[in-house]
Amino acid sequence: MTSEDSVDELIDALVRCTFQVTGVLTRIGAENDLSLTQLRVFGILRDRRPRITELAAYLGLDKSTMSGLIDRAERRGLLARGKNPRDGRVIEVFLTPAGHELTQRLYAEVRATLAPDLDGLGPEQRTQLLGLLEPLLNAGAGR
Repeated sequence: MTSEDSVDELIDALVRCTFQVTGVLTRIGAENDLSLTQLRVFGILRDRRPRITELAAYLGLDKSTMSGLIDRAERRGLLARGKNPRDGRVIEVFLTPAGHELTQRLYAEVRATLAPDLDGLGPEQRTQLLGLLEPLLNAGAGR
């Protein structure tokens, strides 16, 4: 097997894995009247309060599309906008208590669905897989 063949196999495996996870997320999102993009927003906001422009750039969306997504989630009481405590000129987006509760419930559903697929891996294999995925995830964060 050539180096190029092994890269092709790895790309195929990553794409198939992505399809599997995306299918789970899409189903769980639909069951909760949320799009895949909205799920991504909630996942990002679990531990940070970005500006709308930062959130839009990370998701590859324009600011007006991002504002519309936030408006809809605000009407549902899941997200809010507020001033940065250190710089009152900066407006950030964050999860409301209801948004946090929903995000935790959604994560539990995703975990319950995907965790059984990992049962075939031993603790060392899981640690190894996580270590192998980290550089790929960090490299993709800048795109």
